[in-house]
Amino acid sequence: MTHTFCETCNRVRVSATGTLYTCLGHEDRMDLKAALRGSEGDKALNRAIDAGIRAKPAGHDFQIDRGGKPALGRHMSAPGG
Repeated sequence: MTHTFCETCNRVRVSATGTLYTCLGHEDRMDLKAALRGSEGDKALNRAIDAGIRAKPAGHDFQIDRGGKPALGRHMSAPGG
């Protein structure tokens, strides 16, 4: 967490509920269910995933100091990270 690796990170997570998490250190997420359910092929899903990856933040919001409130409202392991 002390090493700045975000600029080279290419990881995203997709939850079992169809949510795309672009960073485990941000609250940003994208609901992919509409794209999954709303089209016959994969074009809408691919566009939604591409948009999510383009919006991927350049850095994380992890709070490293002790004693402060958590930087995120969920545990990092919640989306499978």
